[in-house]
Amino acid sequence: MDKTRILALIAVTLVHVIYGLTFTFANDVLAEGYIKPYGFLLVRVVGAAILFWIFSLFTVKEPIAAKDYITIFFAAVFGLGLNFLTFFKGLEFTTPIHASVIMTVVPIVVLLLSAFFLKERVTGLKIIGISLGLSGAIVLSVYGKSPHPTDQIPLGNLLIFINAVSYSIYIIIIKNLTNKYHPFTFIRWLFLFGALLVIPFGYNEFSQIAWATFPPYILFSVLFVVVGATFGTYLLNPLALRHLKASTVSTFLYIQPVIASVFALFMGSDTIDLVKVIAAVLIFAGVYLVTKKN
Repeated sequence: MDKTRILALIAVTLVHVIYGLTFTFANDVLAEGYIKPYGFLLVRVVGAAILFWIFSLFTVKEPIAAKDYITIFFAAVFGLGLNFLTFFKGLEFTTPIHASVIMTVVPIVVLLLSAFFLKERVTGLKIIGISLGLSGAIVLSVYGKSPHPTDQIPLGNLLIFINAVSYSIYIIIIKNLTNKYHPFTFIRWLFLFGALLVIPFGYNEFSQIAWATFPPYILFSVLFVVVGATFGTYLLNPLALRHLKASTVSTFLYIQPVIASVFALFMGSDTIDLVKVIAAVLIFAGVYLVTKKN
């Protein structure tokens, strides 16, 4: 295995480890009421946009074709607008473990989209493995219960599912962009468009944030979501996609439920039960088959 591929695999692994931690950090900020969902959305996107434009001053400079700005705009719609809108609202109604497991539908959506749009080869083992992972997500959605009686699990899970589909479409769109440009070239524009999209939704809730009341843990959680789960992951993911198939990158999402579950239990943000164990077994069986060679 060449060095570039190893670095790409490390990058995509880090992306999903960070995402796995994000479910708990974001959920704790929302659950405590320090920031409302769409206010948090604005903080996340605009904060990362500022970081990316500063970062771009020291990175690769190459021209972008006029028609590709339209592609970048649609990547922002699915990867930042719809994706983040449904994520934060969904996390308000469901739990970190539920949300992370529902996200396991991403590989099956990416697999179908990559076969159709990117002409990637689909093997029988991949189909069986991803189907097992999907069945684990369904088990959790149908039978899973929250320790908090006020949680609206079905609605929250539906929003997280829409988030997952939106993220899958984003992966396919930027795969084509990374084949043409270095990620550092277009990512600042991606977040500029994303910021313009979310400001109308989040400005009212953003204006209500009382930053002076934030305890250290909540402040750290917000910074982690902006710097780690947005700036860091949206920087690493396109770099990984330059050297890996879209379906391979999406398969690493199965790391998220493991990280999210262990961390949520450690932080006391969620609980474990038989349904979650059964769902996890189905998911791990799916991971084994997806990563196994024919």
